[in-house]
Amino acid sequence: MTVEELLQERKIEYKLSPADAIVKCLNPEHDDSNPSMRIDRITGVFNCFSCGYKGNLFNHFDAPSNPLDIRREKARRKIEEKRASSVGLKMPKNFMPYVGNWREITPDTYKLFDAFVHPDKPFTGRISFPIKDLTGRIVAFNCRTQSMTDVPKYLIHPPKAVLPLFPARVQPIKGRVILVEGIFDMLNLHDKGLNNVICCFGTRNIDIEKLKLLKMQGIQSVDILFDPDEAGQEASIKIQEMCEIAEILSKNVKIPVALGDAGALNKEKVKQLKEQLYG
Repeated sequence: MTVEELLQERKIEYKLSPADAIVKCLNPEHDDSNPSMRIDRITGVFNCFSCGYKGNLFNHFDAPSNPLDIRREKARRKIEEKRASSVGLKMPKNFMPYVGNWREITPDTYKLFDAFVHPDKPFTGRISFPIKDLTGRIVAFNCRTQSMTDVPKYLIHPPKAVLPLFPARVQPIKGRVILVEGIFDMLNLHDKGLNNVICCFGTRNIDIEKLKLLKMQGIQSVDILFDPDEAGQEASIKIQEMCEIAEILSKNVKIPVALGDAGALNKEKVKQLKEQLYG
């Protein structure tokens, strides 16, 4: 039995991405109005990116899986991961640089971060970015749909890639950097004049070791600029605790709820933020 067959048997609505099925969370204690659980289409491994509920679809429903397909897929992914970790990924053949101004971000900023488009999956219909580590190797691609209805909004390729803080190298202001959640939060602030910004690709994708890498670059303090909602502020508190363990100073910077997130700030608001933080 496949993941799709099991979902159909259980009458669970789903949408497909190249690697996953996206469904409402299977956690009975989570009222998931906006589907936030991703299920690996081969292995059945699932994870809710909202509440953190994890497991395996086949085990969850006590259903038979296809062991041969799972072994083949795990072997293929292991080979791909080893290739990425040793020599890095390559830009897809025949890619085209993205030259638009989507979300009011200038073409120059997109060019600076090597944004591109490509007709083939998993890049179809998306603005994609090569994500590089400290050595300059491409370890993954972050692909953002431009549609309001496509899911998932963000697609990581390869699916199980470990993402660094991005950009991996950043020029601090007065020894300080700004940490935001998403890549478009970072792009928007950078575009509007704040160049010491890094993103963590979601509040769950940060750990003490990544913070220690900042300290190795001479960064003394992190200004945490997460979404002003309850989830964003709770995540900020957790990261402040990590910063203390990593022996790096930190400060929570809260945007008024009415202004939205960092990706929604206009040039004047970013200028005010810069003056507030650094004078």
